[in-house]
Amino acid sequence: MAETDDRAHVVGDQIRPAVRVHLGIGIDTGGALIAGVLADADAATLAELSARRRALTERVRAGHADVAELQGSTFTVTNLGSAGIDAFTPIINPPEVAILGTGRITDHPVPDGGGVAWRKALTLSLTVDHRAVDGAPAARFLATLAGYLADPAALLR
Repeated sequence: MAETDDRAHVVGDQIRPAVRVHLGIGIDTGGALIAGVLADADAATLAELSARRRALTERVRAGHADVAELQGSTFTVTNLGSAGIDAFTPIINPPEVAILGTGRITDHPVPDGGGVAWRKALTLSLTVDHRAVDGAPAARFLATLAGYLADPAALLR
């Protein structure tokens, strides 16, 4: 099995690597779940992505999104946490090869010395197309992401 990354598309029986990162985001319109696209997400700062996501969500919900904002994603992130869902299995948006689902953030007890402390936690669910993405690097990606979520300051080091 090839150790391809998640920036690819499967078209027919071909794996086509993608050079650019176009992040798909699941947007609940109240009637359907639409995948909006933040083009060139890897070149944007977190603040820029946040502002672009907010604006795109408003356009999609108002029915004013441009066609280019609804196609061409290379990886999608979808969140059902706002619906009170802890965990789910997201379905890949073809021709993408991976999708990340996030659940709601909850308080969990964790051992702390001789006692118990409460920490925020959420479930991450990564679905990959094993024709293009091997399970081992997919697991390492998920572990790295979990590490950054547990310690966001690590992104600044």
